[in-house]
Amino acid sequence: MEVKRMTAQSLVNRLRSVSEETQKEAVGEIRVLSKGDNDIRIALAGAGAVPYLLEMLSSADATVQENSITALLNLSVHGPNREVIMSTRGAVDAVTHALKAGRSAEAKQNAAALVFSLMVVESFRPIFGDRPAVVRALLDLIREGKTRCTKDALKALFHLALHPLNRPRMVSAGVVAVLFSLIMKAPMGLIEDATAVLAQVAGCAESDEGFRKVLGIPVLLDLLDTGSSSRVQENVASALLNLAHSGGERVIDDILDVETSMPVLSDLLRDGTPRCKSKVSALLQLFLVHERRLNSAAF
Repeated sequence: MEVKRMTAQSLVNRLRSVSEETQKEAVGEIRVLSKGDNDIRIALAGAGAVPYLLEMLSSADATVQENSITALLNLSVHGPNREVIMSTRGAVDAVTHALKAGRSAEAKQNAAALVFSLMVVESFRPIFGDRPAVVRALLDLIREGKTRCTKDALKALFHLALHPLNRPRMVSAGVVAVLFSLIMKAPMGLIEDATAVLAQVAGCAESDEGFRKVLGIPVLLDLLDTGSSSRVQENVASALLNLAHSGGERVIDDILDVETSMPVLSDLLRDGTPRCKSKVSALLQLFLVHERRLNSAAF
């Protein structure tokens, strides 16, 4: 470990160099060394590498920027280093810049992966959620259509949506329309990730209008009726339940107005996974309460 501490200190000293070429070589070495060695991750953070790596995210040199964001991503694999990164002045602005204005697709992808990694820490989710540019940049990555970028962007959006106060902001940014557009053309793995985000976003009052604009409920029910994976089924059942809770009777009417809704939900109640059955059962209970209200109002 002592050798690694000395190596880390030497690399950080080179990051401080007035020579841009020396800095460039050092950050490239840090990227490689930090990929699979947790001891070196600890040593680099302890030696003070993080502020220099964050500063290099604004570099005009695409290689320097890409190596810096990737090195930070590697460092964040060690949990305590997430605190080191987020406690560094200007960290969120620097990471957001790389996410928005990365000079390569890999830089943007790894910036999204870093945002996801940092938001494993619950207290960091509202910090990123307060930055509209973060959601917009993640949605832009999805629109660009590169599978690996999209997957990392969806993971970041999912962790953003785990914080309830972030959900209305995400709806306002257009997340619902972007995700439904993705669902229509994406492979099953991305549909699983997209529906997981939608299930979380559905848990806010603002989501009703967002889903309504894109005819989201019929699309979700169609997913259940077309041989989707068990994970998609679970996510869709969760999304419909959350939407019914947040949108009330209008949403329940919208679900029941889809001709296939009851047959599809009944099939899931019989054949779905335990988690899916639980969500569908709770949704059907809401339908029963809704029906009783309608019947009592008729008398």
